[in-house]
Amino acid sequence: MAEYKSEETPIKASAEAVFKKLSNLEGLKEMLDRVPQEQVPDDQRDLFNQVSITADTISFPAGSVGQLTLQLTETIVPTFIRFEGVGAPVAMALMLHIRPSTEVSCSVQVVIDLAIPAMLKPMISGPLNKMTEQFAQMLSKLPFDN
Repeated sequence: MAEYKSEETPIKASAEAVFKKLSNLEGLKEMLDRVPQEQVPDDQRDLFNQVSITADTISFPAGSVGQLTLQLTETIVPTFIRFEGVGAPVAMALMLHIRPSTEVSCSVQVVIDLAIPAMLKPMISGPLNKMTEQFAQMLSKLPFDN
């Protein structure tokens, strides 16, 4: 498995509030619907608008792979959320590590584990590193306070 990690991204909400919102996918959908369009960068707006969420899955376009679906498979209150790829061409997992900072702030690190052949790793490392950073930045813009 190849592992790609974002930097720890600060969030202005408690670890408990972040965990509660991100582990409740239906609540996450409501929260995504409330993000003002001007806060979504132009180059990410199309992707952002194509995210589909159910009670236990989140799906989004993944370039040449097509639609990628992640299913919520594990949680540890309030510090860890794990999603696994469903029907993905290779085994994969997306994990969110939530680290409390103060009573009203925390940081989140996005980690992607992907089973890829060694010869493909140099070709996809750059895009996957960028994707983990973009995902972490997107999380920092979500309204966790309500």
